[in-house]
Amino acid sequence: MDSDDESDLEYEALINIIINRRPRIMRQRRKFLSYYDDVDFRCRFRLTKQAAWMVLELIRSKIQHKTNKNGAMSPEVMFLITLRFFATGCMQRTGGDLSGVSKSSSCRAIRRVCRQTALLRERFVKFPVEVEKQRQMQKDFYKIAKFPRVLAAIDCTHVKIQSPGGDDAELFRNRKGYFSINVQTLCDSKLNILDIVARWPGSSHDAHILRNSRIFSKFEGGEFGNALVVADGGYPCNGWIMTPLLKVETQAEALYNESQIRTRNCIERKYGVWKRRFPILALGIRMQIREVESVIVATAVLHNICNINNDVTAPPVYGDINDIIDTVVDVQTVPVSGRSGNVHRRHIIQNYFESL
Repeated sequence: MDSDDESDLEYEALINIIINRRPRIMRQRRKFLSYYDDVDFRCRFRLTKQAAWMVLELIRSKIQHKTNKNGAMSPEVMFLITLRFFATGCMQRTGGDLSGVSKSSSCRAIRRVCRQTALLRERFVKFPVEVEKQRQMQKDFYKIAKFPRVLAAIDCTHVKIQSPGGDDAELFRNRKGYFSINVQTLCDSKLNILDIVARWPGSSHDAHILRNSRIFSKFEGGEFGNALVVADGGYPCNGWIMTPLLKVETQAEALYNESQIRTRNCIERKYGVWKRRFPILALGIRMQIREVESVIVATAVLHNICNINNDVTAPPVYGDINDIIDTVVDVQTVPVSGRSGNVHRRHIIQNYFESL
């Protein structure tokens, strides 16, 4: 076969590809912000319309395409695809079908929105630097169970992921047997997330994550004065972290433990509200690790924005999702304490709880 015959065959093959190419179908894209009322919108997208518009206006210029040609998705469609993904944990093809876009377009939209929403972290997920705000936070914690000087509660939770593959995949398998990211957060008494670390594999211990975080350096450096953080037994007891006593011998120690546990309860309730508001955190995130971290931080930002808009309770979820969430919310209770921490804890018991 000479070169001319080969060229003819290649040309015919190219023509067949062009002729048999699947036609491009432009699906209808429903405008959900106007289609649903406030109740139905919140139930399906987990945010109120007011909160959704607030976030959308903050990231609109960052996610908007440079042109409207070729049926480019509007920022509204991209944002609502992402919210629906957070609300259901569905396959990205399913979310695309719902909104009238292809799987690849849905995937790109979710990645873009997640990254831009996560970049709002510096604005919405932060410790207050004003002294008056810090004192008000301590007063709010004191009203719960009369535990003094508490500025925040700390704990970790596991966010389920798919196996990342590779030689280091088993690092992400936690002690319960599934792959996860171990996420550390601190919150205030109103369930606002003050700090988040979402980059450690599931096998990492809570105390190890804390020691390698910026917030640890800030407290160790005395940036927050004599403020305290309440934590469970998985953390070291030191000059600023107060953990419960493993053995109670006096009435004052019993009062300390009761007050500490009731004050610390806000971090457990925050995880419950956070995971019920965005069930993808409990059902599992089927994305690459880099994108998983963006999803976790983005949902933390949205959680705080919901609180700003006085939407402090999670929308209802149906089926067995509640049972799954209750299973995934994890509490480590590995006793770790130091001598200096015990001295500070004993000082608090003697000066605050023996007089009650």
